[in-house]
Amino acid sequence: MLHRTLTVAFALALAGTTNAHADDDWFPPVTDPTVEAECGACHMAFQPSMLPARSWRAVMAGLDDHFGENAVLDAATASLIEDRLVAGAADAGGRSSEVLYGLPADAVPLRISDTPWWRGEHDEIRASAYDRPRVGSKANCVACHAAAARGIYEDD
Repeated sequence: MLHRTLTVAFALALAGTTNAHADDDWFPPVTDPTVEAECGACHMAFQPSMLPARSWRAVMAGLDDHFGENAVLDAATASLIEDRLVAGAADAGGRSSEVLYGLPADAVPLRISDTPWWRGEHDEIRASAYDRPRVGSKANCVACHAAAARGIYEDD
């Protein structure tokens, strides 16, 4: 237990945050400039630990129709981004993140909002809330979580 606490504290120190976010409201933020620039050009660069590696691989394999947009990248850039996403995925290194709870081992969600974890976290939100002009969609995390880009999803 002490080892886990020290490991979490060290990781948080490296990420420049505090223990106040060492819970299910915090995800290691995207720090790679290529991921931030390419993914963040159209939407917030989502934290890799919000999906399993198999999902990130599928997302990257489908960039020609990325949720209705052509997001194709040159091979080197796409490979770098996929490597970063897979390395930080919810199941990277054999870890078992809370975002995997209830997700069948063969499921490949392409949207974070399609995971049982996300639905459980947002079950009290009316579907019409995502249609508000200020929100627009479930993918607009910063509409409700102002510090989402830094990996902080406080909702208290």
